[in-house]
Amino acid sequence: MVAENRRARHDYALEDTYEAGLSLKGSEIKSIREGKVNLRQAYVQIKEGEAWVYDMHIAPYTRGGYANHDPTRPRRLLLHRDEIGRLGGQVAQRGYTIVPTRLYLKRGRAKLEIALAKGRRAYDKRQAIAEREAQREIERGLREKW
Repeated sequence: MVAENRRARHDYALEDTYEAGLSLKGSEIKSIREGKVNLRQAYVQIKEGEAWVYDMHIAPYTRGGYANHDPTRPRRLLLHRDEIGRLGGQVAQRGYTIVPTRLYLKRGRAKLEIALAKGRRAYDKRQAIAEREAQREIERGLREKW
């Protein structure tokens, strides 16, 4: 795994996840292999039947010279047409968005895990934290008995 968007799990209730390829330039994949990626502000939009990821920061390659890339340029996601249609239909509904959750390498190719998500309110976040803490206490109690 190269990068993870931990904030997405806190701010959104994640429902469906998809694996998407990325259309990249040569200096971008080299920078990804070095781990210089930030997914924190990244988001996905569907425009004209194509999925695009915006504001994903891939740092310029240190030895790229004049052929370097723009760090936050929009990048096309490689998904099947029916997946794009399904995601577009869900996003058209109120409250849904698509957020990138992880970036990893699979057989030498960069893959972006995206999730269909619904925004959480502040009280939902507090409730999720309370449930997580209660689960940890239960697990601690079980470990102490054994």
